[in-house]
Amino acid sequence: MKKFLITCALLSLGSFVSTASAQAGMEMTPEDHIAKAQELVAQAEIAYPVAFYDRTLYKAAIDEIKMAVTADDSNRDNNSYLAQMFTVTQWWINAYNSWSKVDNLSEQEKDWAALSAAKLAYMALQNGDKATAKVYVEKGMSWKATPSLQAMMKQVM
Repeated sequence: MKKFLITCALLSLGSFVSTASAQAGMEMTPEDHIAKAQELVAQAEIAYPVAFYDRTLYKAAIDEIKMAVTADDSNRDNNSYLAQMFTVTQWWINAYNSWSKVDNLSEQEKDWAALSAAKLAYMALQNGDKATAKVYVEKGMSWKATPSLQAMMKQVM
């Protein structure tokens, strides 16, 4: 019950801040969008036991990050955050495509990127599409040679 009340309070506060900003006629900067997304993610982590894109708060957070990326596509950190959120919310194709656009991945980012490739390769193999699986496995291996990608590489060769 406490968790529900805290979530309601956070949502009300977030709505108030959003309304106040909109009424003031202020145009949001990419940094504002990222800050808003971070607020929404914090709320979502409290509200939902599992992260999925179709959860309202996660969807709103991703929409905010997309607006930040659209406003400043050259910002590597914003692109990485978008890819991270797609990965966390298990939207594998968008995660994979987003990671493909990010340069100089950190070790943690390589793990997430490889995970997205592995999930897509696994789904392709389940559908009997070895050619598509091979593309995902090869790209995933270029990020990080995980045991699951190595095992799938044997299946697609």
